[in-house]
Amino acid sequence: MQISTLIFAASLLAMSSISSYAQEGRGQGGERRPPPEAFEACENKSEGDSVTVETRRGDSLSATCQMMNDTLVAVPQDAKRD
Repeated sequence: MQISTLIFAASLLAMSSISSYAQEGRGQGGERRPPPEAFEACENKSEGDSVTVETRRGDSLSATCQMMNDTLVAVPQDAKRD
């Protein structure tokens, strides 16, 4: 009985970890949000300013600061538009 309880608890923990990981990078309603680096790159900048964003992988992207939900965010120059 103790082993099945332990397995059940471990399963619940794994499921909650997967759920929280899946929500990373998502805003309210599940829409995608830019990474923190995109917001940081436009701090103290103006809309239309060119910036370089360093990604978590260490890549550098050329981007332009644009307004998104009343906040400036760096949008890569090769970003696909919806």
